Amino acid sequence: MVAVSRRIFLGGAAVVSLGGGTGLFRGARLRERADAVYARPLAAPEGPMQVYHLGHSLVGRDMPAMLAQMVGEEHGYHSQTGWGTSLRDHWEPDVPIKGFDRENDHPLHRPARRAIGSGAYDAVVLTEMVEIADAIRYHDSAEYLARWAKLAKDANPDSRVYLYETWHHTDDGNGWLKRIDRDLDKYWRNQVLYPALEAADVPIHLIPAGQVMAAFVRAVDAAGGIGGIISLHDLFTRDDKGRPDTIHFNDQGAYLVALTHYATLYHKDPRGLPHQLNRADGSPAATPSAEAARLMQKVVWEVVRAHPDTGVAA
Repeated sequence: MVAVSRRIFLGGAAVVSLGGGTGLFRGARLRERADAVYARPLAAPEGPMQVYHLGHSLVGRDMPAMLAQMVGEEHGYHSQTGWGTSLRDHWEPDVPIKGFDRENDHPLHRPARRAIGSGAYDAVVLTEMVEIADAIRYHDSAEYLARWAKLAKDANPDSRVYLYETWHHTDDGNGWLKRIDRDLDKYWRNQVLYPALEAADVPIHLIPAGQVMAAFVRAVDAAGGIGGIISLHDLFTRDDKGRPDTIHFNDQGAYLVALTHYATLYHKDPRGLPHQLNRADGSPAATPSAEAARLMQKVVWEVVRAHPDTGVAA
């Protein structure tokens, strides 16, 4: 079967729509294309970057603020988030974004289409909704990842585009660790990242935060706990009764995810970074102990370098 693609124009940006080629042939073609894209690592940035974060509460305000503190004051960023918002819902002007007014009531918000289309950012980090299987099935994840990526690259050919791999609820019946292991290839790569690479015809790299979470939890389990962290639940918030939230990270989890962004975006070993940081509002964050932070930094650097699609050299 001959693959067929259609070029459409949305918001001033040309996008190649998904289509043509099925089954093993299409899968092999997508993997071959991805291998070619990721065969050569990206060059490390020459200095602090301007970064745009698009997503929801697994971006939040505190994680980008921690990333900025890790880099230094010349690192700049803006964002747009909502409540569980998909890439599709951020794109479509007629789709309401839940929690928009509340989540973007801060000076670092910039409207996403205008900001990314301005070409002002060295890196654009795109975050898909949870649950990823539902995002693929109902929100056309690959198509909208391609649209955002092409908008960014058309505006600034030197801009780097990243897909932020997140995670699922900790009480998932299929097993939290098992799903993170499985979902990277099954969903994130084969059904989102690789088809978007083909559709947009621009490079898109991966920020493997879900993989880092899983590797760190396994390291904690192997050590029998470290620096006050006993299990994965110590990376997530708790309600007023002390029950763990199943999806939203606390300050320790935000620190781990910020480290992952730091290592991926800057191609730098995070070992030695400070572990005492502030939240976005300037208040001291309940970040990890020095011992736990050292393990986090070690795990992050190992994971980021292990995956060619991060763009970071092994």
